[in-house]
Amino acid sequence: MFWIIAVVIVVIVALTLLMFRMEDLSHFDQEQYSVRGASPSAENQNVLERLKEMRRAGKGLRGKARLLAMRKHMDSLSDGLDLQSEFRQCSTPKGEWVIAPGADTRRRILYIHGGAWAVGSPRSHRSITDRLSRITNAAVFSLDYRLMPEHRFMDGVRDCRKAYAWLLENGPDGKSEPEFILIAGDSAGGSHTLGLLAWIRENGLRQADGAVAFSPSTDLTMSAPSNRNNISTDPMLGPMFGGLSKVPRPVIWWATLAAFRISPTSPIASPLLGNLANLPPTLIQASDSEMLLDNARRYAAKARAAGSHVELHTWPGMVHVWQIFTPMLPEAEEAFADIEVFIREIESRKGQQAETA
Repeated sequence: MFWIIAVVIVVIVALTLLMFRMEDLSHFDQEQYSVRGASPSAENQNVLERLKEMRRAGKGLRGKARLLAMRKHMDSLSDGLDLQSEFRQCSTPKGEWVIAPGADTRRRILYIHGGAWAVGSPRSHRSITDRLSRITNAAVFSLDYRLMPEHRFMDGVRDCRKAYAWLLENGPDGKSEPEFILIAGDSAGGSHTLGLLAWIRENGLRQADGAVAFSPSTDLTMSAPSNRNNISTDPMLGPMFGGLSKVPRPVIWWATLAAFRISPTSPIASPLLGNLANLPPTLIQASDSEMLLDNARRYAAKARAAGSHVELHTWPGMVHVWQIFTPMLPEAEEAFADIEVFIREIESRKGQQAETA
């Protein structure tokens, strides 16, 4: 019996090493990044209270009932906001156009919402998409991609790919090519955003002019230090995922494979682990106290080492995807001002390249 158990253990260890091979990225953990702001504003306390409401929404519930309660609460985040954009529903692909007054519909943004691939919707993220449309003078297409667990992870990935290809030929008013196109997303949607950039490159489509990722999940192996070190300082992800710190990493990998039906080491699920060369200018914003900080840091550092233009800007003490709390939170307004500067730089470089072509 002892020998049987020993053989089984050896086989499991060997399979784990074979299935989940990955490069050591720890040397990127010392990379420096640009810090914005000083300390959290007084309004941040109101945000923390909103997070408590979110946790109470699912308290005492289990399974599907809890999931539905969390989805309903997420969608309510846009209630009562003074949104200036027009919202047009779209069935194929499923989502909504968000068009600020006077926006140029030849300028387009594909927005991919976050929510751990299981919650969130175009409605839940209207504070972000409305703001993006206004500051970029662009029509934003907020994608309603298929969520887990009703659908497979790859279904959502395919929805993102199809939506981008569609945006290259269609605007809110019908068939037309974009003059400027950006991809943006937060958290899980930030992961889809970064993975989509690589897919576009590999398939020879017109690449996006740029990308913006808010607190992206770049690595499902959860091997970066902040995934464990920042549990106590992350009021959003810490209570939800902090317990995973007690679970051995190989167990997490096998569980992720079972739930996502794709290896956590696949670049589709973990963009950090793919080829990061020849990508468009990308801005990543993250909080220095959140669990996903080092995921963002490693992605930015590896991409720069591969020759891509990727900037990482951080704010101290902010919650995960604090941009969704605009206009209540001053730091959210600072983040959108930061995006405006980034986009102006993209367009300036694009104009210079056109002049020299």
